[in-house]
Parts: sequence; C-alpha cells; structure tokens
Amino acid sequence: MTKKRPPFSVRYVFWFLLKLMISLSLVLCFFALLKLNSQSRQQFAIPHARRYRSLDEHFVGTPKIAFLFLARKDLPLDFLWWGFFENADAANFSIYVHSEPGFVFDESTTRSPFFYGRQLSKSVKVMWGESSMIEAERLLLGSALKDPTNQRFVLLSDSCVPLYNFSYIYNYVMSSPRSFVDSFLDPKESRYNPKMSPVIPKDKWRKGSQWTTLVRKDARVIVDDDIIFPVFKRFCKKIQKQHNCIPDEHYVQTLLSMNELEGEVERRTLTYTLWNQSTTNMDGNSWHPVTFNYSNAGPQQIGEIKEINHVYYETEYRTEWCRTNSTFVPCFLFARKFSRGAAMRLLTEGVVGSFNATAMLNVTL
Repeated sequence: MTKKRPPFSVRYVFWFLLKLMISLSLVLCFFALLKLNSQSRQQFAIPHARRYRSLDEHFVGTPKIAFLFLARKDLPLDFLWWGFFENADAANFSIYVHSEPGFVFDESTTRSPFFYGRQLSKSVKVMWGESSMIEAERLLLGSALKDPTNQRFVLLSDSCVPLYNFSYIYNYVMSSPRSFVDSFLDPKESRYNPKMSPVIPKDKWRKGSQWTTLVRKDARVIVDDDIIFPVFKRFCKKIQKQHNCIPDEHYVQTLLSMNELEGEVERRTLTYTLWNQSTTNMDGNSWHPVTFNYSNAGPQQIGEIKEINHVYYETEYRTEWCRTNSTFVPCFLFARKFSRGAAMRLLTEGVVGSFNATAMLNVTL
C-alpha cells in the first residue's frame, strides 16, 4: 500500500510564500510610485509656501498701498481718483498703470497729475480670455514689488471706483495681515482642461474675482511663479470651443491653492460687482457685470452696497462673514463697472472726500 503525499510539501510552501512576497512588493511599489507622482506635482509649491511664510519682512517706516490699474488705454475715471488721492498723504500710496504698449500718461492723456508717468515701462497687448490678462497683472505686481515700502497691492480696473475716502480704505487694508482673494470651487467641467494635469490637478482648480488685494508674500508667489503660468498660457485660449478657462478668473486662486495658502487669505474680494445674466453671448447663458450710470449710482444704491456684511458661496455652501482682525466690517471698499456720469455723481456727493470739482474742470479746460 503506497503512502499518500502530504497535501503541502515544503517546496510548495516555499514557492507560495515567495510568490506572495513578490506580489506584495509589486503592490507596495505601485502605491509608492503614485505617492511620488502626487508629491512631484506639488514639490515646487510647498517649498515656495514655506519660504514665503518665513520671509515676512520686518518693514520699518510708513507702509504704502500700491494701487495697480489695469487699463485698456487711458483712465476714463481719472478725475474721480484725482479727488480720492487729493485727500491722501502721498507717503501712504503709490500708483502703477498697465496700459497698451506705447501709451503715455501726461498732460494730454489724463486730467489728473497723479497719473503722470505712472505707466509701466514694459506692457503687453491684453486680450480678454487670454493669458495676456494675467501677464499684465504679473507685470504690475513685479513693478510694485521693487519698492519695499509697498506693503499692500490693490488690483483695479479702469471702471473701478472707491466707495470710501482714502483714510478709511488705508486703515481697513492695513489693519489686516491677510490678502483678500475671492476663491471658491468651480463645478463647471467646461473651464478645467484635463490636459493641465498632472501639473494642475483638478482638486486644486479654483475660481474667483480677478480683483484682489495682496500682501507682499502672496504678491511674490504670483510674480515668481514659473510653473502654473506657463500651463495657463498653453491651454487657456479664447478661440477654444471647449475648456476656455478664462485665466483671470482662475489663475491667482488656483496658484494659491497649489501653494497651500488658501487658509492664510480672506477668501473674498474687496471690489463689488453687480452681475446680470445675459443670453446674447455666443456660449448661451452667461453672466456679465452691470454698468452703473448716473441714475443708479445715487446715495441709496451706494448705501446698499456699503451695508453688505457677508457673501454666500453656493458651490461650497459657505458664508463668508466680512471681518478684519475679528471685527465685523463692510465687505466692499471698491465697486465696478462705473460710467463717467456715475463717477461724477460720486465725486460731487463727496463719497471719496471733499474736492472742488469746478477747480478741476478749470484746470483741464
């Protein structure tokens, strides 16, 4: 009678354990590669964020707000800003204007001496929906950063107006150690281009208002960026039928998200915009900013804007209460888009401070 073989020989158990160890090793290698890939996508971001957190300059002296105007050509509301800056100490602000290449601000192109020669020496032709818009913003920030007294940076359009006098705005902005950057999740699949991955992963994609107010360290992050901007420049094209990402509504927000800086900013803008849905756009229903005219820029309308104390973000179910240093404050310091007539009404009604409009007109005649 023959003996039965044991169900598992020593050799069989050895080879089984060997194969199991090899399989486990392959699985571990696979997950390690995934982790390395994830880290490589952000390895530029985290060092940048840490470096700028530790480079908070110990500035001594009078800090300035740099007012950065993004203009198509001239500044149609220069007379209003004249009144605004006329009531300010020149040691508390500086002015920079990005206009079309070759345009010069002098006696023949602006009514306000505050803008004489304030155009950038280098500028680009800006096209809406193209990366040239954020390139112009980066040029403004880069120029303003050269002056160490500039400690805050306010980006404004050529149709923006101040809602308060200079003293109020200066104290409001300077009292906060944070940047003000409107930022929220964008649920629209049409904006994010999958080709941006892995440099810009979808979970880091953000949207928000172009009009930001920045502290120096965040301004530097934007100017020094040589990773995210080239991706926007390559994939954000106005001519694209799909994935037209509108760079000015996504770039700064996404860049700060990539640098893990969202928790260090106030996720709201200081510039009010009234949006109106339109069906005239070639892409179908879209939202466009309403232009304020003389008739709808009166004390009641301006007062209603000033009374806004919170902003609700529907995509995140988030309510952003407007505070600086735990003190509740009005949400908005500026507003757009204002016509010349609306701006003149603000000026004559003393919104930006006392100013002799007649004297100004006599100078420009």
